[in-house]
Amino acid sequence: MTTVVVWPAYIDAEKSKAEGRKIPKKLAPASPTLKEIEAAAKDLGYHIKTEHDKAYPKAWWEKSGRITLEKKKAKTLILKELAKEIKKKRD
Repeated sequence: MTTVVVWPAYIDAEKSKAEGRKIPKKLAPASPTLKEIEAAAKDLGYHIKTEHDKAYPKAWWEKSGRITLEKKKAKTLILKELAKEIKKKRD
């Protein structure tokens, strides 16, 4: 089984591309939490593994955590789905 690692920085509208954002800013929610990403992934039907004590390598001093999920689609499509679900829940 192939997996995808999702760091909060990947879908954070407040991060630049150089800081790790992987989707367009207009699609990304501002400062998504690990809990929001976890809930969105579960709602979308992904089996996930959450690791709270991990730090994103570009910001090694911040223990933002990460989520690992099974790869059913392209990584960018998964990230866009997660961002859309988080924005929908916030509204």
